Amino acid sequence: MINEIINEYKAFSQVRAIAFGGSGAAKTYDKMSDIDTYVFVEHDIPVSERENIVKKYSTKYEVGGEYFGSGDEFFADKLGQQLDVMFWNTEWFENTIKNVWEKHYPSNGYTTCFLYTLKNFDIKYDPKGWLKNLQSKIDSPYPKELQDNIIKRNMMLMKDKPFASYYEQIEKAVKRNDENSVNHRVSAFMASYFDVLFAKNELLHPGEKRLVNFALKNCGILPGGFEENISKLYDAQSAKKLEILGVMVESLRKIL
Repeated sequence: MINEIINEYKAFSQVRAIAFGGSGAAKTYDKMSDIDTYVFVEHDIPVSERENIVKKYSTKYEVGGEYFGSGDEFFADKLGQQLDVMFWNTEWFENTIKNVWEKHYPSNGYTTCFLYTLKNFDIKYDPKGWLKNLQSKIDSPYPKELQDNIIKRNMMLMKDKPFASYYEQIEKAVKRNDENSVNHRVSAFMASYFDVLFAKNELLHPGEKRLVNFALKNCGILPGGFEENISKLYDAQSAKKLEILGVMVESLRKIL
């Protein structure tokens, strides 16, 4: 059934490559996991034509959603699984990889997530080798300049900026008793925290899920109290979170 669905997308002239990603490609999926399907297009496929495909296989679907980029989600009735089909523009994807791996541009957390996705693709259709060639470009040592840029930017964001660091924003939110703002900024802080940690270990960032387990399994260098501090952080009251975050920054700084 899944090959039949892939063949439907292969028939479009706009399609340059198709790959599975996410937990399915990484072999870490469970019964709650979707089948993440990446369809690389040179031009948009009309939504009506995408819907014609989906309706053949599903009675429960959402086509044309733009919430997280162009994509369709549907439950394949006979397969018994949900497919998350993402349509990525080839030029945009090429530039994204180039900006990070070759130009060494850092982000506010998650800098190398698209590279991790690319590296772990299970390629299903790539007649001209375009996607395989992109994979080969990042099959090289982790760039030192990229590592330095990620660490510098995200350490600044966490606490080192003289104004409006995440730490300072959390401190103000605690004083205002603004729990929503505390949680929002703690999430941003942790995104930068893991970006620094993975860069230090020359690892591509795997995304948002199961990061503690990924770090424990793959990072040869971890800050002191790594797992304990994160556990305490999410159990603590807002005022206590600030103290724990300060400890986490200093523990991270010691391994850099």
